[in-house]
Amino acid sequence: MSYSPTLDAQRAKVMATWLFTVAGMVLFMVILGGLTRLTHSGLSIVEWKLFTGWVPPLNEADWEMLFAKYQNFPEFHKTNPDMDVQGFKGIFWLEFIHRVWGRLLGFAFFLPFAVFMMRGWVRVSDGLFWKLVGLLALGGSQGVMGWFMVMSGLVDRPDVSQYRLTAHFGLALLIIIALIWVALNLLNKDPYDPHHQDAGILSGASKALFLLAFITALSGGFVAGLDAGFAYNTFPLMDGGIVPGGLFDYDPWYMAPFEDITTVQFDHRTLAESTFVVIMIIWYKSKSLHLAPRARRAVHALGMMACVQVALGISTLLLVVPVSLASLHQIGAVVLLSIATWCMHELRSPNR
Repeated sequence: MSYSPTLDAQRAKVMATWLFTVAGMVLFMVILGGLTRLTHSGLSIVEWKLFTGWVPPLNEADWEMLFAKYQNFPEFHKTNPDMDVQGFKGIFWLEFIHRVWGRLLGFAFFLPFAVFMMRGWVRVSDGLFWKLVGLLALGGSQGVMGWFMVMSGLVDRPDVSQYRLTAHFGLALLIIIALIWVALNLLNKDPYDPHHQDAGILSGASKALFLLAFITALSGGFVAGLDAGFAYNTFPLMDGGIVPGGLFDYDPWYMAPFEDITTVQFDHRTLAESTFVVIMIIWYKSKSLHLAPRARRAVHALGMMACVQVALGISTLLLVVPVSLASLHQIGAVVLLSIATWCMHELRSPNR
């Protein structure tokens, strides 16, 4: 088979579009998961069916059966003892859609992957093949992690573990990041030649920023897991001061960043403010550097999204976590981290 650069580029563009689409589907999955958490719907389905569960209840007998199963678990007894079947329907649908979307997402990745393999676009001998296999494995492990998280709320306390919730969210972020990175590599495999771009210190700074943004997003998972956003609803002061009283006042103290509401919220605020400052420094520094057009667009997008995300975060806090704003804030975190990934890709140093 003769090599055609044009055909090769067309194939790369098709596969990159596929990966970006899957990343968008994962983002929608995160949105559904966030809404499920915010509306306390995540423990409504108490079974995990790997290959079934596509069909919702079709009649009242089905609803009664599912509701009877729900009544055997702590959330019903401790949180919703007065709930009837109609109330159960109200918390069932979001979790059901969340799970079905996850299954559809698996098909959206696997079926095109299989087609590309059959058409010879991807070969086992290619590095791309193993990257795609890795992405498939990450997606499968996310389903397992989701059920592992739900299990923590079906034992004694009718609430999922903040550790498992954050792990579930963090794995979703890793999947989106990996999808975007592989797609960008397909479109723009090599970094810009240093004669066409002077990224300078921004190359290293973009990596540090990416790590900081990722840690900040994970800290938001602990805020959500502990419902810490419903406390200290003022800004910029917290409990009347820059540093609140009772910080790290937890036994043992080293668990405070993960289990103490005051420390968890303070950490998230501090990390978010630090991320915003670093982004503004990168944006300002980029103005004096010669950057390629794509890299400059990425840096500008990063700066604008940082402003939007800060506004969403402050508004969510001051208004005591309304579902709509809290969901937008979570979306903003994913979008910001995605743009940080794009920046890191565009500003990376050339291979030597």
